[in-house]
Amino acid sequence: MKTAHRPLITFALLLSNIMAGMDGTIVNTALPAITSDLHGLQYTGWIVATFLFGMSVATPFWSKYGEHKGNRVAYVMATSLFAIGALFQALAPSIIWFIIARMVMGIGAGGMNTIPFIVFANLYPDLKQRSQVVGLASACFGTASIIGPLLGGWIVDNLTWHWVFYVNLPVALIAIVIIGGFYRGPKVAAGRQIDYLGGSLLIAGLGLILFAIQLIGIVNGWLDFAFFMVGALLIIWMYRVDRVAEDPIIPSRLFQNHELVTDLILFVIIWGSFIAFITYIPMWAQGILGLSALVGGLTQIPGAITNFLGSEMVPYVQQKISKYGLVAIGVLTILIAIAGLLIFGQRTPFWVLLILGSFEGFGVGLIFNVLQVSVQTDVELSDVPIATSLAYLVRILSQTLMSAIYGVILNLALTQGVRHYHQITLKMLNQLSNAKTAWHLPRTQLPLMRQILYHGYHNIMVAAFVLIVIALILVVIVMIKHGWLRKKSAPVART
Repeated sequence: MKTAHRPLITFALLLSNIMAGMDGTIVNTALPAITSDLHGLQYTGWIVATFLFGMSVATPFWSKYGEHKGNRVAYVMATSLFAIGALFQALAPSIIWFIIARMVMGIGAGGMNTIPFIVFANLYPDLKQRSQVVGLASACFGTASIIGPLLGGWIVDNLTWHWVFYVNLPVALIAIVIIGGFYRGPKVAAGRQIDYLGGSLLIAGLGLILFAIQLIGIVNGWLDFAFFMVGALLIIWMYRVDRVAEDPIIPSRLFQNHELVTDLILFVIIWGSFIAFITYIPMWAQGILGLSALVGGLTQIPGAITNFLGSEMVPYVQQKISKYGLVAIGVLTILIAIAGLLIFGQRTPFWVLLILGSFEGFGVGLIFNVLQVSVQTDVELSDVPIATSLAYLVRILSQTLMSAIYGVILNLALTQGVRHYHQITLKMLNQLSNAKTAWHLPRTQLPLMRQILYHGYHNIMVAAFVLIVIALILVVIVMIKHGWLRKKSAPVART
């Protein structure tokens, strides 16, 4: 690879953040229309969880595939799969078709989103430069997140939701052409045997655990518990296999690194918490406040702007404030966002949603930049790819499992509401979640239906609040235990 190609390659990889940011906010904005059209409000948790599940389980494979075949090939294949999944979602005639296509897109996203950060570690060995590039990636993500709600709302209001998936196709094509034509990377594990058994056990184990969570309250409790336990046993089996594998899918030595483990735990808790806010706030605005898809999408914009600001601030303050001090600040801002929603309740004004969203975005941007660079400096240089993918895995897996749990919480609230109020049906609640179809509902029943919907959203936010409080407690304990109330020396890349 020529040095002159580095800016072009960086640009192409940043397109991944654009697609990720666009897909996240544009789909969240279109979810009410999608679930209403495909009669799948009760599958909201599945729509989110299957995409995240595909990303999480695929991430270690893409990382290993990149080590064996080269990150160029891995990125092109992953981004192509992402585009194919987007196309088939746009063409989906049913909710089941849509969910399957969403998982395919998620599998592609697992490589498309994590490989760039592995490549950045090679392109930018200087930590300050790398932190700036990570900030630039957050800027691209944030910009796309700003455009996403506006574009998604406009598309849903003026065209159909199908078009929100077509917008990714030309961007994906540009990234594929540039990386395929100009990037050449090393094959650091060529010739070694890929840990297929460990990878298969990982997929099967995580799949059964996710399935068990989704079935809570639907099947017999003992059967559900059995699925969960079998999944957990498969994960334990994977761990034992990876201890003796030539090239393990997840090396056990990483879990002996206490600082890395701490960063991973923080990723798990924080990302499991804030996914509730960004997923359900647009739906809150449309279903509870009765706003249009376009206006509901605006709730994503303040957070997208402050996400960029929080991430860009890190390179300039990391010499003055400790790593976990910055994380603590980020956790506090997310806590304020969720707590504010609980305090204002069902009567939360739209402008308050915007302010709370800005707090959430700032915290996430700050924490992501700090921990993303940290997991790469926690390990030896040879372990940077797998540490990067492992951080992505636990982050997305946390969102996957919590999205499933949040979906169960919502479904339980909707089911209880329908059983208690016989004049309300699940079909009516599906229509309520989409402002465009809500006007066809009996106006006398709207307050009652919104109360049922609010009860589900409120319970979700309570669960998210508990998680973010746990994260804050953990950060404070770590800071006190290691004396990180004062600034530690800046991290140095290990060789």
